[in-house]
Amino acid sequence: MITGTATSAGRVSWPSWIALDLALFAMLAAFGLAPHSSHFYDQNDNNAQASPPQSPTAASADEQAQSTKDRELARKVRRAVVSDKSLSTYAHNIKIIAQNGVITLRGAVRSDNEKRAIAAKATEIAGANNVTDEMSVRPKG
Repeated sequence: MITGTATSAGRVSWPSWIALDLALFAMLAAFGLAPHSSHFYDQNDNNAQASPPQSPTAASADEQAQSTKDRELARKVRRAVVSDKSLSTYAHNIKIIAQNGVITLRGAVRSDNEKRAIAAKATEIAGANNVTDEMSVRPKG
């Protein structure tokens, strides 16, 4: 045990620590989490497409089947889309949902050409009657 007189020099009281922590959290919130422009949220707006579908029979990302066959089917389509470097980032980030052998494509792409290219890749892998195209075209601008 160390004995001697303790001075308050170099010590910070609990209320001071709390005040410092609160100031730090406020600075982090202001600088680290705030978007720099309104365009921040538009950079990749495919999350808006991930909202629950309007149709009760349409598949959503949280309904991705857990069967090995469906996971493998979705993986093959995703690999085909991502490996095509002529597609935009929007196209690379579309939602690909495999359920009972049927692929659902959902999200925004930059052009009709991208939409057709992705649908063709999915059709080649899953078959002509096994692709549901729910993609939308959102041109840059």
